[in-house]
Amino acid sequence: MGRLFILALALITLGFTSCKQKQENEKESVVLWEAYNDSAEVAANKDHEIERMRYKLIQSKVMDKNEVFLPLYDEVSKFSDTEYESLKPLVLEQDIPTLQNYIKEGKLSYEKLVLFYLKRIYKYELDNATTLNTVLALNKDVVAEARKMDEFRKKFPNEKHHAIYGMPILLKDNVNTLGMNTTAGAIALMDNETNDAFIVEQLKKNGALILGKVNLSEWAYFLCSGCPVGYSAVGGQTLNPYGRKIFETGGSSAGSGTAVAANYAVAAVGTETSGSILSPSSQNSVVGLKPTIGLLSRSGIVPISSTLDTPGPMTKNVVDNAILLSAMLGKDPSDLKSVEAPTDYMGKTTKGSSLKGKRLGVFSNLLEENAIYKNTVEKLKELGAEIVVFTPPNVKMEGFLSILNLDMKNDLPVYLNTQVKNKDAVKIGSIQDAIAFNNMDSLVRIPYGQSLFEGIMADTTTAEGLEEIKNSLEKTGRVFFDTALDKENLDAILSINNYHAGYAAVAKYPALTVPMGYKETGEPISLTFIAKQFQEDKLLELGRAYEAGTKVRKMPENYKN
Repeated sequence: MGRLFILALALITLGFTSCKQKQENEKESVVLWEAYNDSAEVAANKDHEIERMRYKLIQSKVMDKNEVFLPLYDEVSKFSDTEYESLKPLVLEQDIPTLQNYIKEGKLSYEKLVLFYLKRIYKYELDNATTLNTVLALNKDVVAEARKMDEFRKKFPNEKHHAIYGMPILLKDNVNTLGMNTTAGAIALMDNETNDAFIVEQLKKNGALILGKVNLSEWAYFLCSGCPVGYSAVGGQTLNPYGRKIFETGGSSAGSGTAVAANYAVAAVGTETSGSILSPSSQNSVVGLKPTIGLLSRSGIVPISSTLDTPGPMTKNVVDNAILLSAMLGKDPSDLKSVEAPTDYMGKTTKGSSLKGKRLGVFSNLLEENAIYKNTVEKLKELGAEIVVFTPPNVKMEGFLSILNLDMKNDLPVYLNTQVKNKDAVKIGSIQDAIAFNNMDSLVRIPYGQSLFEGIMADTTTAEGLEEIKNSLEKTGRVFFDTALDKENLDAILSINNYHAGYAAVAKYPALTVPMGYKETGEPISLTFIAKQFQEDKLLELGRAYEAGTKVRKMPENYKN
């Protein structure tokens, strides 16, 4: 009797195991995406008026999207088209407080919010005719994590949480994330396993859901010179939802900008050395903040420059920008420039902002040259702002490239030594190693070359010379802005897109870019507010008042469904 029972149990177990194995095999046999020949698309862009948009390739030569999308396929396939359509009015373009209210009222849940965004990602990114080549990795546990948050909310409905709680966030793929490799878009780092960056720890501590990771200009656009922005060997060519292969995505946080614009997540995290948040935010009609150096930790982020690097929030509106910024704050003992946040940023966008009596500096040349900027200045006057037209002093930015060259030469080995968990799989330990690695298969690894990497090795600036350059350029950048800020007692200076990002970078001044409109071609253009160190609260208040008074952002037409 005992033997018969054991035999029966063994057969049942074998049957269950076989059934489970069969399900796994069936799942593995599902093909969600197939590679295609992109030569016709490349040929169509060979005469593009912007030289760096004359692509050599669109599709990554190393990425199989099936590996990214299959793990969550069962969950997403159960989320019906009917349910998706019913949730569109509740989710698309809504800010975080509105989403949280819908969840509180029972009209939405954290799980459904995650599935809604995943549905959009699968719909557009698996179709070669609509893909933005934006998503590089997805968190396979994100749906289960959202369910747990819903369960907790039901058990403890009065529990207080940060506003970011339960909100799906995408990360630029140079930000370390446990469970998802951090590649910086480079084949050399495809297998790079890490723990969470400090800002990711803060996001998780505050309840954010990490949805996945997105494409970027490889090595944060410090690899090749004159190459397409938004291109990486790992992810291929990121494309702009307002005009695929027509408009540039901006860079280097191209995936963050395109993903937010296309409503692939509530918000995204980007990084900037000089223009890498401001540029893609502007090009994709989203709100981007480049904070003061030190306000947000840089630990666990693939570096270019410990002098100038910073992460920052990229969102569909200013309210969400303040919330995401707040959720990443915290003094990090491992980042020597990290500081405690001096103020409450969320309060500046939720208590009613006004431009009345605010003094804003306007560049005289931009006023003459750009009609959208000129019209916006008139609108600002109508909203109560006092406009001061000025001409900045002529200053030289000599030595800027040497800051990036020497910092990256020194900072990258430190990152690789301290952050990479599986050093046996990551074969490089320095810029020189990366150059040699890329040269072993240059057609795949560096189709646009690596002249900037080679320039790093050729730079002969001494350590003493570098310090002189850093100090000189910081003074130069501040003179460029402070001449008007101080003399005219201005609250902020108004620029366009990333036009003055380099000056703000060396000055270590924060900048906030907010959608300003669209050119006749449909290409987005943005208004950029610049202020002194640690005046993010002022920028967010001004940006919110401007945004509320203009409301110009529009969803990209082909990504409304």
